[in-house]
Amino acid sequence: MTEDLIHLLPDSVANQIAAGEVIQRPASVVKELVENSVDAGATSIQVRLTDAGRTNIQVIDNGKGMSETDARMSFERHATSKIKDPADLFNLHTFGFRGEALASIAAVAQVELRTRRKEDELGTVIRIAGSRIESQEVDVCPVGTNFQVKNLFFNVPARRKFLKSDQTELNNVMMEIERVALVHPEIAFSVYRNDVELINVPQATLRQRIQHLFGKKLGQELLTIDVDTTLVKVTGCVGVPESARKKGAHCFFFVNGRYMRHPYFHKAVMEAYSHLIPSTEQVPYFLYFSVEPSRIDVNIHPTKTEIKFEDEQAIWQILIASIREVLGRSNVAPSIDFDVADCPDIPVHTMGFDKASCAPPTLTVDSSYNPFKQDVSSYKRPSVKWDELYCGVEGSSLGRELRFDALPSDDLPWSDNSLSEVQKQSDEGVQNRGGELFSSVPTTQSSCADCYQYKGRYIVTSMKSGLMLIDQHRAHVRVLFQRYLSQLSEHGSASQGLLFPEMFTVSTVQSVVMEQLLDDFYNLGFDISNMGGGSFAIQGVPSGIEGLNPISLVCDMLAEAMEQGDVSKEEIHHTMALTMARSSAIVVGQVLSASEMTALIEELFACEMPAYTPDGKKVFTIIAEDEIEKRFA
Repeated sequence: MTEDLIHLLPDSVANQIAAGEVIQRPASVVKELVENSVDAGATSIQVRLTDAGRTNIQVIDNGKGMSETDARMSFERHATSKIKDPADLFNLHTFGFRGEALASIAAVAQVELRTRRKEDELGTVIRIAGSRIESQEVDVCPVGTNFQVKNLFFNVPARRKFLKSDQTELNNVMMEIERVALVHPEIAFSVYRNDVELINVPQATLRQRIQHLFGKKLGQELLTIDVDTTLVKVTGCVGVPESARKKGAHCFFFVNGRYMRHPYFHKAVMEAYSHLIPSTEQVPYFLYFSVEPSRIDVNIHPTKTEIKFEDEQAIWQILIASIREVLGRSNVAPSIDFDVADCPDIPVHTMGFDKASCAPPTLTVDSSYNPFKQDVSSYKRPSVKWDELYCGVEGSSLGRELRFDALPSDDLPWSDNSLSEVQKQSDEGVQNRGGELFSSVPTTQSSCADCYQYKGRYIVTSMKSGLMLIDQHRAHVRVLFQRYLSQLSEHGSASQGLLFPEMFTVSTVQSVVMEQLLDDFYNLGFDISNMGGGSFAIQGVPSGIEGLNPISLVCDMLAEAMEQGDVSKEEIHHTMALTMARSSAIVVGQVLSASEMTALIEELFACEMPAYTPDGKKVFTIIAEDEIEKRFA
């Protein structure tokens, strides 16, 4: 008789499997614990991290706390206070509801919970490691909850091994805290990393919370939205077109107080800004949807950031109309006020109104006036002393022969023959000055013996096998990329000081990354000082970027570096050098002299890979001599 093959997994193993979906990194732990604090009615939440959460995560709140029994039951799978029956899944008003978070955390870490309710004299402390309860006893503690999660993934070494660098894990933690803080500006948040304060935002309004997290400049570039319909209520802020960025725009959607990702609605926001910003740029927005809970489904994924809407297409139209209305009211884009269009103008009734006292205005017209009867025969052409004008000009015949003032002012010889003679003499005079006038004026097609510029974009040059066409912008990108990459690796470049420092502010997450990249910016030629509180001052810039906005350039490189995530220093250098090269390269349409074209070609073919840009775009192409001859066959 063979044994049965199917059996129930132990709770510890089942919890570890469930934890693989819910707890993926330290940020997942912070998200679940902070959301529980919000659901508990906390007005102040403190987060403390050690080694970006690898060693220790501590979340302290002043919420309502838990009883001794509730504290013990909270670590059981599917134990929750948020729902009681299936109908509650379609009427959710809280962050959590699955009842898996604490059980999953306790399965892969060492957890210590201290909690007390306001009506209890003593609180409770519970210690759990790997789903096994080690102790539970009474404790003297303040009202609220204090979760301490130590040695995350201590019993799952494979998961711990694949955690990213501390910088990357910290960035993910900060993003989770930002999302919750934006939903609840009435809650004070503070975050500490290795006992160093990163965030300390007080209770505030939404706009103040945005300024606390992302800087005052962004708060000044936002427009307020407040639209209420039968399907959805849309509130929040959207940026003016001038705040658009290619990288690093702060884009947030929230529904019923929950952060969500929704590419379909993001496309609606960008559609509202069509013809106002380039298609490659994005504007910041912080949009909050209030929808009947029964008309959305948040129970799609354990992270609860993917949400389905029953009225998705209708909300799309409402969202576009709301943003366009705000842009129109702010004189950013033209709009039509449908509320007052074609409405009759109703006069205001005033008591004691006397019709006789309001006489209509009168208009007096001079019927004898005729503009064509004016005397114009008295006009005299003013005398011009041409000899004095050209006095002292050597080699010019104009000063000797073009004596127009010698003739009567009313009898100037402007016949066709005399006009051509004057033009001939004028041309001779210019030629006698050595043709300097024309030598300084650029033409639309520069040329030299071997190089020609076509339409301000391509350089055409001959070679033994045919003709070579070079994209001048891409060629310059390749040359500059090689130069900036060398500066980053050789640790040094000349910096040009600014008369007035350029100040800019970044978010807390960006500030942490910016501090790590200050040395790299210095090697590129930027002199940037950390002023504290997320503020930085650009005191010097590299030579050769005249006309560029240094703040936009630095922020673009910062955003590109953050998008790369946890990569090597070489890859970050590659990203920064490429961003800098794209911004500094000559633009399409810029006229080049013969010497400039020659120098660009020489520098291009001195590079290691002249045929392609760093991102793989072709720099030049060759038209073979045989192909040219075929066209004349």
